[in-house]
Amino acid sequence: MKRAFTPMLAALLLATAPMAASAAEEKVVYHINDASVARVAMNNVNNHLSAAPDAKIVVVTHGKGIDFLLNDAKDDKGEFAPVVAGLKEKGVDFRVCRNTLKARKLEDSAVIMEAKVVPSGVAEIGKLQAQEGYVYLKP
Repeated sequence: MKRAFTPMLAALLLATAPMAASAAEEKVVYHINDASVARVAMNNVNNHLSAAPDAKIVVVTHGKGIDFLLNDAKDDKGEFAPVVAGLKEKGVDFRVCRNTLKARKLEDSAVIMEAKVVPSGVAEIGKLQAQEGYVYLKP
């Protein structure tokens, strides 16, 4: 009886494994190091949330990527702040690299209130992937 039970248990575990995986929370980190793709990236995030409203999304910026999260940032389509605020309301977290701010001689106050300053953008991405199970996307 023991032998028959073991293969049945294995089959049951294999059959339910995909259900457990699909029930896992979707966590994604979007990496932006060039503000010229910020508008496209925000559209990607919005589309992502339309398809997966419960996804946990973090946008991490460093280098030239922080520019759209600075006070009064805009491009030829307008200001970024309302777009960022709208995504923040949907649960998206925005993180800005303090190393970049320091290198550019900017204070934390140069960053819009919807974004959080972290010690290092690249270290933040590494932590999210390695320790928190986030999937990496680069728009």
